[in-house]
Amino acid sequence: MSRTVKRAFKYRCYPTGAQAAELARTFGCVRKVYNLALAARTEAWTLRRERVGYNATSAMLTAWKQTEELAFLNDVSSVPLQQALRHLQAGFANFFAGRARYPSFKSKKKSRRSAEYTTSAFRFRGGRLILAKMAGSLDIVWSRPLPEGAAPSMVTVSQGPDRAGPGPDQPGPDQASQRPDRRVGHPDRRAIAERSAPIRSAGAAPSRARRGRLLARASHSAKCGRRWRTGPAAASTPRSPTGARSHTRSASRTRHRPSSISSPRAGSNTE
Repeated sequence: MSRTVKRAFKYRCYPTGAQAAELARTFGCVRKVYNLALAARTEAWTLRRERVGYNATSAMLTAWKQTEELAFLNDVSSVPLQQALRHLQAGFANFFAGRARYPSFKSKKKSRRSAEYTTSAFRFRGGRLILAKMAGSLDIVWSRPLPEGAAPSMVTVSQGPDRAGPGPDQPGPDQASQRPDRRVGHPDRRAIAERSAPIRSAGAAPSRARRGRLLARASHSAKCGRRWRTGPAAASTPRSPTGARSHTRSASRTRHRPSSISSPRAGSNTE
């Protein structure tokens, strides 16, 4: 039995200002639909012990588009919204099968921004990719060619925490500075490297773990020094073993207490 294996190819693209704005709207709508469907399914099971599947959430999406509050969902392609509902259905299937945790809501700042397009929502001809409801083709850097005779069956556009291309207020491909400089000495790369490198100063206070280690080391040194301590303080002590032991202990604590380290106290800010 023959089986078709699909491969994924990842490329970097540089959208124009209008294309970046359209992608940002699509990312936001995908996140909104996913969170609404997750809330509806959770509420249905918590309050009514009712299971809601993909078909029910798809009908909810149609009703949401007809409301005045969520009318902006009509401004983007419906395919990425439907794909978000399918991903949510797969997440619930994995949860009930014990392969994953309960699906969580998508965050605007922490979650990965992405939109998935099937063959009905994009057109690929002659190395040019045009997405639904988007003017013009995306400027894609073809770092490696596609296999001969292969045609993409699905396109996923994502944007990570770092810059994935010009934003709405950045220059487009028709301007001179359409792509960032990739040289090693580029100022942006140096700034990123400097910000990501650990910063330590000579006068910085030691961390809590290091402070504990130093205190333990000082206490150990004080205990070891009591065995060999001699001097005026020890000579003037009474001959009672108990008194000598207590006097030597207090003297050792006084002389061997580190002066530059203070133990943390409740309510004090040592960091």
